[in-house]
Amino acid sequence: MAPGRAVVVDIDGVLSDAATRQHYLEQPYPDWEAFFDACGEDPIIEEMHRLLDLLRPELQIVLLTARPARVRPLTKRWLEHYGFRWDLLVMRSWGDYLSARAFKRETVRDLRAFGFELSLAFEDDPRNVEMFRSEKVPCLYVHSGYYG
Repeated sequence: MAPGRAVVVDIDGVLSDAATRQHYLEQPYPDWEAFFDACGEDPIIEEMHRLLDLLRPELQIVLLTARPARVRPLTKRWLEHYGFRWDLLVMRSWGDYLSARAFKRETVRDLRAFGFELSLAFEDDPRNVEMFRSEKVPCLYVHSGYYG
């Protein structure tokens, strides 16, 4: 795909309601593998589904998630099942253990280097909202309830 004007959208807590998976992350030992393995069962957040459909067709939708690449097939099936509009899916590479904030910051810089003009982001993690804004990407906070 050719780069252009784009909107960056998180998945968990923005497009998908991951509330039923949150128990995997309870202390003292979060089970990230089980948390991500269950991602294909999430219900959608209907308002965000509609919002993506209302965005101008010429805007590219970049889904930027800290999910690991190993769940790409589950994620793509989930997106297709619910008919989400998207153009590019960016996930953590195998062996990437950066924080979600650092991973997304690197990706924002990479997308810009490839020629994407990032017009807006949708994010539920306040740390990532702050990161987008520090990178001069306007960011709309979506309250998922996962971060207190």
